[in-house]
Formats: sequence, C-alpha cells, structure tokens
Amino acid sequence: MGPFIATFVYFAISIAIILIGLVLFANITRKYKDMDQVKEGNQAIALSIAGKIMGIGIILAFAIYNSDVIYETIIWGAYGVVLQMVAYVLFELLTRKFSVEDQLLKDNRAVGIISMAVSIGLGFVIGASIT
Repeated sequence: MGPFIATFVYFAISIAIILIGLVLFANITRKYKDMDQVKEGNQAIALSIAGKIMGIGIILAFAIYNSDVIYETIIWGAYGVVLQMVAYVLFELLTRKFSVEDQLLKDNRAVGIISMAVSIGLGFVIGASIT
C-alpha cells in the first residue's frame, strides 16, 4: 500500500474509532448530554471531552507505530477506548468527596482539567504498553 493511501486509511480508521469512543463515553454520562453542554459553553465538559479525544489519539498513534497491519491498529484502538472508559469510571469511583459527573455538569473547570489529564496521561501509559 502506498504511503499516501496508508495515511488516509489510518486517518479514516482513527476518526471512526475516536467518534465511536465519544459516543460510548456520552452513553456512560447519564446526568447530561455532552454536546448539549458544550453548545451551552460548559468548559469543564469540553476539557473532559478534549482529553478523551487526545487520549484515544495517543493510543492510536502508538498502535500505528507498533502495528504491522491495519487490523492490529483497529484492535488496539478499540482496546484503548475500553481502557479509557474503565479509567473514567475508576476516576468517578475513586473521588469519594464529590461526583465527577456532577462537578463537570456544574462547569467545575478544575475537575475538567483533572479529567483531561487522566485521559491524556493514561493514553500515554496505554499507548506505551502496545507491542
């Protein structure tokens, strides 16, 4: 496969995986609709979503670097999305003093930044583990 075609294929796969990941994340947040909140200017939720996009993108970058065939990138990408979801649920469970979801809904940017950092940081950890 030529490099231009390969780049386009990886681009298309990455867009699809990121969109699927965002849809899945939107379905685990029950107290608000992600894009409705972004439309209303909720910066905390926008930060959290941006972190998810970046975290999944980082995982996909490592998958592309380390995969010999395209289907491996798809598998690693899907696995990365699942692990990012697990991380989000753990973040919610481990913050006993407040609900992450409630705080994001209240536009608490400090929580949005931490949510973003969790997604990006774990994106690097997950990505680095791809062999």
